[in-house]
Amino acid sequence: MRSLLLILTLASALAQVPAKKMWVEHTIATGLKGAYQVVVADLNHDGKPDLIALASGMTDLVWYENPSWKPHVLASNLPRLINCAPGNLDAEGIPEIVVAWEFANEASKSAGKVGVLHHNGDPGAPWTLREIDAYPTSHRIRWADLDGNGKPVAVNAPLTGEKAKGPDYAGHTPLFFYRPGEWKRETLSEANEGVQHGIFVTRWMPGDSRDSILTASFSGIHLLRYAGGKWTRTELSRGDQAACPKCGASDVTLGQWGGKRFLAAIEPWHGNQVTVYPAGGERLVIDDSLSDGHTILAADFDGDGNDEIVVGFRQGAKAVYLYRWDGKRWVREIVDAGGLGAASCAAADLNGDGVMDLACTGSAGAALKWYENVSRSSR
Repeated sequence: MRSLLLILTLASALAQVPAKKMWVEHTIATGLKGAYQVVVADLNHDGKPDLIALASGMTDLVWYENPSWKPHVLASNLPRLINCAPGNLDAEGIPEIVVAWEFANEASKSAGKVGVLHHNGDPGAPWTLREIDAYPTSHRIRWADLDGNGKPVAVNAPLTGEKAKGPDYAGHTPLFFYRPGEWKRETLSEANEGVQHGIFVTRWMPGDSRDSILTASFSGIHLLRYAGGKWTRTELSRGDQAACPKCGASDVTLGQWGGKRFLAAIEPWHGNQVTVYPAGGERLVIDDSLSDGHTILAADFDGDGNDEIVVGFRQGAKAVYLYRWDGKRWVREIVDAGGLGAASCAAADLNGDGVMDLACTGSAGAALKWYENVSRSSR
């Protein structure tokens, strides 16, 4: 009962207030059918963060060069693109990009191909693709230093197990990784159940020598961390306790406020709730008005040393919201009032002014936008 009262109290304390102008919206690209993911990376080694826009309804993977935002095709003939991640810098300071395509929610319809893109001297020209694996529903690609040797590996988090079927997608869901050079599939875990929608890479504890991984699945939110000579899996939350497939957690991120960290999540799968887990605290539902919540991140946008939460959702109001803790309650502010239906957002200083900006892409607007942060001059 105490937990329920706390949830209701915090949810009712959420307020949406008029905010001084914080964002100036810029459209980089339109016509991105099935716009699904935006990734920040310096692809031409000029010191400026570029953007990759992945669209599931298109067969070209395209990057946009900062600051002109000129488009360049990385690779073509990749149907049903779902995720990519740049990492493992070469001697020239240009990353390799691991990409997943031929995706479908149903494992029986998903080839789940995974490949590595290498540049050929000119990052603006098409890159060479090497296919390294195929596992049904390969879905989330990230890089993580799992060995603690400064040499990250590519992590592949499939959406479901290879024999899972909707609507409950029952069964164990694996988590794989690939070591650059060998690019052979290795298994990190098979403990999550049902849909495994989100992963987040972090150094969990001060002094950790290697990365840990947070997973969001029908099982809830779990931490995979190397300790005592082995990988351990710890339940942090069971997430939403409704019947599956509307159960557990969908996406998770880590932020900090007042020198203490917190978890923030979208719950359940493609859910309606924004939840916050203060360090050692209860599950707090700060907003339950989303429809098809799909992206969440935490970053310090106003320079006060504390993180805000950004959330995008693809149905209903199709908005991008920012949540700010004012010391008493979470205050919701609008970044995009419905022109995008964000499936993915990323935070980075895109114009080099020392302030964190925001880039988002979404299928509702079939667009890639960046939101210039002008908070330092307007607050």
